[in-house]
Amino acid sequence: MNGPRLYWLDPNVPDGAFPDPALALDEPNGLLAVGGDLSATRLINAYDIGVFPWYNPDETILWWSPDPRTVFHVNDVHVSRRLRRTINKGDYAVTLDLAFEQVIRTCAALREDAEGTWLGPEMRAAYTELHHQGHAHAIEVWKDKELVGGLYGVARGNVFFGESMFSTVPDASKIALVWLARQLAAWGYELLDGQVGSPHLYRMGAIDMPRAEFLATVRRGQTSRDSKGYWAFDIDAPQHARHIADPLN
Repeated sequence: MNGPRLYWLDPNVPDGAFPDPALALDEPNGLLAVGGDLSATRLINAYDIGVFPWYNPDETILWWSPDPRTVFHVNDVHVSRRLRRTINKGDYAVTLDLAFEQVIRTCAALREDAEGTWLGPEMRAAYTELHHQGHAHAIEVWKDKELVGGLYGVARGNVFFGESMFSTVPDASKIALVWLARQLAAWGYELLDGQVGSPHLYRMGAIDMPRAEFLATVRRGQTSRDSKGYWAFDIDAPQHARHIADPLN
């Protein structure tokens, strides 16, 4: 009888097929394949079947599809009374795709200071290229022209695959998540992927979805839209000019 196996991806074949995510290992949970590269073609192929890379900079690239998958239904992000009061103050600005590279650099720097980071230079360059191609997006939270929070991820079909978030002031990443979910809902997205559960995500309303159900949702949404391009809000997000006029200058 054949036991579980780990699949090797040829780095010289960026458009090579991934194995079925249902074949991912139980332990470590969701590990599907090793190797390959971080080309835009490879990454898009991965997200299109619900797979993402996650590894330390000094390791071989690892590809994952955990079971269960931690996700938000975009209409079900929880807003506590305290967070609602913060949101209602409106003393911040929220933007889309204004400072992608600053967001990903800050995510990497803060994680490295705290506990080490998987967001090494290769990963940052790969997602920045996806952003330039119109597949990866960032939401930014500003206060007095300073970037104080944000998150970034990849949009494919009817799912936004969240990758990392940060806050330098209380609640800034929560504000980013709330406004992103509102915009995704307005555009008809179904899920905001959080990959692996954490107390922070569960407090915000995330649930654990069986992998089979998650992958079926991903497949169902592949023809739902072409989300390629830079994003901007078309809902009434707090973007007051006094907060974000030339925020990077």
